[in-house]
Amino acid sequence: MTNLERAPNETVLRTGDPCATVEVLEPREVPLGGPRALTVYRALPHKTRSLVGAWCFLDHYGPNDVAKTGGMVVPRHPHTGLATVSWLFSGEIDHVDSGGNTARVRPGELNLMIAGSGITHQEISAHGSGELHGVQLWYALPEQSRHSPNGFVNYVPEPVSFGPLTARVFIGELFGSVSPVVTRTGDLLGAELRMSGGSSMSFSLRDDFEYALLAEDGPIKVGGVEVPQRAVAVIPTGSTTLEFEAGPQTTRVLLLGGVPLGESIVMWWNFVGRSHEEIVEYRARYQEEMGFEPLAPGHDSLPRLFGQFPPGQPAALPAPVLPNTRLKPRGSSRPANNSRPLA
Repeated sequence: MTNLERAPNETVLRTGDPCATVEVLEPREVPLGGPRALTVYRALPHKTRSLVGAWCFLDHYGPNDVAKTGGMVVPRHPHTGLATVSWLFSGEIDHVDSGGNTARVRPGELNLMIAGSGITHQEISAHGSGELHGVQLWYALPEQSRHSPNGFVNYVPEPVSFGPLTARVFIGELFGSVSPVVTRTGDLLGAELRMSGGSSMSFSLRDDFEYALLAEDGPIKVGGVEVPQRAVAVIPTGSTTLEFEAGPQTTRVLLLGGVPLGESIVMWWNFVGRSHEEIVEYRARYQEEMGFEPLAPGHDSLPRLFGQFPPGQPAALPAPVLPNTRLKPRGSSRPANNSRPLA
């Protein structure tokens, strides 16, 4: 999925100092194009936090009636220095990318696309997919792998039970379930949790991880803190136990986690880089390769960064205009006002 904001903010993604609190991130609404735009609820990046582990982007959308809204129509667009994770609860999406991969994204299946040094892709609701409901996630690649070749992985995790909870672990390890997916970043976790209504439980955490819990279909409590539907609770490093309470109905939660990335990363539109100059170059090369703008003199001998695309697809999205000022550090993490200590 692309960031379709007309004037996306530049953000330096960097880890904040650890704090023993639950931080609640309220999402903001972002329309994904057109008069019948699909509304997504974006919790990351947030004005108070840019990263949870290496996770740097979290869009939550639906349930959405595709017949009424047109669903998801996101034409060809670029990515650098990150990986995208598509995870659906209902509906289907057709994925095409310039690495030669096509896939039908289905509920309960991980579709991981690693951009590496550069890739383009599109995501369009499958014909007759009915209700569309899911999340789109990005995580940042570290310095040692951000220039690696692009790649694509599909994985279907088996559900595992732990007390009143059922989990599908699509990245990392939890409750004895281990995903075989190689992420090319530090230790990472991604899982869908289902818990019976009114139940509560606690389980151990890795104290070197940061965690985020998306209250997907109703309010929850994390460490005694109320987390409204669509909001995200962030748990800092140093925490060893998670206390989690479901809402009155069967509750679905998305659990993300990871070791802090430990690198400052500039993210603008769909590009992740390390400096203003890199972002400017990524944009210029994408615009030239898509036929929107010529490259500056002396740069026309550069190899293609974003690959070839199958014929007969919708036209690519042009990149937004860069801000008039230099891209610079912003968006450092700090605990929200409605936080409280964790174990």
